Amino acid sequence: VNLVVSLGCFFMMRGSAIKARNFGFVYSLSEGLLLGGVAVMLEGMLAARDIAVPGGLVLQAFVVTIACLFSMLGLYRAGILKGGAMFTRVLTVATIGVIAAVFISFILSLFGLNTMIFNLGAEAGSSVFMLGFGVTIALLILASLWLIVDFRQAEELVKAGAPKETEWYAAFGLIVTIAWIYFESLKLVYYIALTRE
Repeated sequence: VNLVVSLGCFFMMRGSAIKARNFGFVYSLSEGLLLGGVAVMLEGMLAARDIAVPGGLVLQAFVVTIACLFSMLGLYRAGILKGGAMFTRVLTVATIGVIAAVFISFILSLFGLNTMIFNLGAEAGSSVFMLGFGVTIALLILASLWLIVDFRQAEELVKAGAPKETEWYAAFGLIVTIAWIYFESLKLVYYIALTRE
């Protein structure tokens, strides 16, 4: 239910500062519940294998998320990554590819065919596990790079003297990106914990 609400709010608010202001809280709440559910599920999967993560999975994923956020902010402020038009186009194409892969993997999983995206139960060290671990790192990098686009968009809105409501849309973009980073961070910490089994 939270996934449907999150996706519905995402597509409804996309491109509209007023809708972002009106429905941003609903999106944030449903996304938080969705990520909380994923965290509980992954913690349960680790507990079933008698694996404990120091400080808990949620805290470790939070640390990774904050590290990604400040790293990207530092790279943006230093002018190393500027988030121009070509940068944004490359990220957009990569993200569309990821969405297509996730959709295809989901359809295949309905027919009992597990892929690296939906197979979090793979044994540590197996080829499926290593592929899933690598894909998670790549997705974490991709999600983190979207922060550069978000920072640039916010800065351009301020420079253009955009109306006050547009800050809601800029904040919505940041929330979507940070939620994605947190999701990938949860998976990363989960995979790392499995290697210590």
